[in-house]
Amino acid sequence: MKKYIEKVYLREYPGADSYLYRLPVVKNLWKIGGLDFTSSVIIFVGENGTGKSTLLEAMAIALGFNPEGGSRNFHFATKDTHSDLNEYLRISRSNYFQDGFFLRSESLYNISSYIDDRDPEIIYSYGGKSLHHQSHGESVLTLVQNRFGGNGLYILDEPEAALSPSRQLTLMVEMNHLVKNNSQFIMATHSPILICYPGAQLVELTEDGINTLEYQETEHFKLTKQFLNNPEQMLRYLLQD
Repeated sequence: MKKYIEKVYLREYPGADSYLYRLPVVKNLWKIGGLDFTSSVIIFVGENGTGKSTLLEAMAIALGFNPEGGSRNFHFATKDTHSDLNEYLRISRSNYFQDGFFLRSESLYNISSYIDDRDPEIIYSYGGKSLHHQSHGESVLTLVQNRFGGNGLYILDEPEAALSPSRQLTLMVEMNHLVKNNSQFIMATHSPILICYPGAQLVELTEDGINTLEYQETEHFKLTKQFLNNPEQMLRYLLQD
């Protein structure tokens, strides 16, 4: 098991004049003294608005990745919307990764444009075909299968947004190949499929705390299983007048 990132913590607490001061993810990270990573696959889960993407983005920026995604060699900005949480973070490393990529689904279009505008030869590192000429889901898998080379740190923000269930399984297979090739993944997801990756450290972010748990204990898994076991009953309950 390869780990490049061992811990993330706050070097200081944001002042009361910062909007970060009131964010639960900041308060809870400070309260527990930081988050230790124990696996080569770390997955953030939790309800919308609990800070998964905020923390993931801040970690990526603190590690030198472009805020809108890409590798550490990507330098572009279409709109400055990221928080300044990265300025308060400290990240403990045990090794230095050779490869790396920050993938966020909502800015993949901008990444694709940036790739197309660079040296034409670079396209061969991304499968030899413009990502703009592929579907959203195809372009995500193309990135993983062609650009992710191993010995790397890969930060993924809700990759399932573009992927069907079968393609999520494909992503899991590709992740496994890369983990075996000395890679580490840090991911935020709502996918009840991806959270089942064997040996993953699942970190649940809530309004009240940050906890590590098993996939069977997550709300994502329990609710999906409950619905699929008896969709008619749940729909009657949800849609009753």
